[in-house]
Amino acid sequence: GVKESHQTTIFRIIAAILHLGNLKIQGERDGEVCSVSSEDEHLSSFCSLLGVEHSQMQHWLCHRK
Repeated sequence: GVKESHQTTIFRIIAAILHLGNLKIQGERDGEVCSVSSEDEHLSSFCSLLGVEHSQMQHWLCHRK
């Protein structure tokens, strides 16, 4: 009973969440600082599926504000 366009959107969101779960976040200085490789394929897939900017997502995944 769900429209095909809504199904596609739901599948894109689920796929993005699964890619986010595979993202490798590197901890530094006893967990105080972290970083994400700009070449991580899962980050690229996540950003393209949700239509968000790669550099912004890379930054905000590692900052608390």
